[in-house]
Amino acid sequence: MTSATETLSIPPTAEAIHELNSRFRDASAQRILEWATAQFGERIVLTCSFGGASGMVLLDIIAQGRRRTPVVFLDTGLLFPETYALAERAAHHYGIDVITHKPALSLGEQEVVHGPQLYARDPDRCCGIRKVTPLAAVLQPFDAWISGIRRDQSSTRATIEPFQWAAKHNLLKVSPLAYWSERDVWRYIHANKVPYNQLLDQGYPSLGCAPCTRPTSSDNSRAGRWAGTGKVECGIHV
Repeated sequence: MTSATETLSIPPTAEAIHELNSRFRDASAQRILEWATAQFGERIVLTCSFGGASGMVLLDIIAQGRRRTPVVFLDTGLLFPETYALAERAAHHYGIDVITHKPALSLGEQEVVHGPQLYARDPDRCCGIRKVTPLAAVLQPFDAWISGIRRDQSSTRATIEPFQWAAKHNLLKVSPLAYWSERDVWRYIHANKVPYNQLLDQGYPSLGCAPCTRPTSSDNSRAGRWAGTGKVECGIHV
């Protein structure tokens, strides 16, 4: 059994992860982040898309706790202007350095190799080049990764736990908002005056790359992503 002060071995045993999830099942996001950041120090990272509301909640909690957790922004080169504006505004608001990481290929280089508008012809490959592979490079130096995913976001996320072993990245994935609802997220944002992407007020329940994201009236928070393709995940979380 892993105590609050005991160092978690990497990789942890399945028993250790089960014990963590049992211990923190009813814990607040603040308590989960407090434990995780104390446990891993500079070896834990937050990735923030500056599109979704959940990531902004985590950024706010980390900033309010004066933690020195690195914050990484994956810039695909295809994001909305509002997303880039929020990244700059949040950095100023919280007084932090946001580390921007871009794909190895520029959009122009990608067109030379794979042809124009790869996102329309083969969105999985485009996401692989512009999101999945860059994320793997970002996470390589770390032992733990803080993510804003929640159970209520989609069927592909319905069984996530606050702590899971991400085998493909060889690190512990920490999801402090796993059991939060959409209402919980917005209640926190409004109560704490957290900056968020203004497109979320304009019919976009979820934001990714501009060419692949549409406003929608659906209750499914992922319905506006890759509309008409059946695709609901970029590959980062599955």
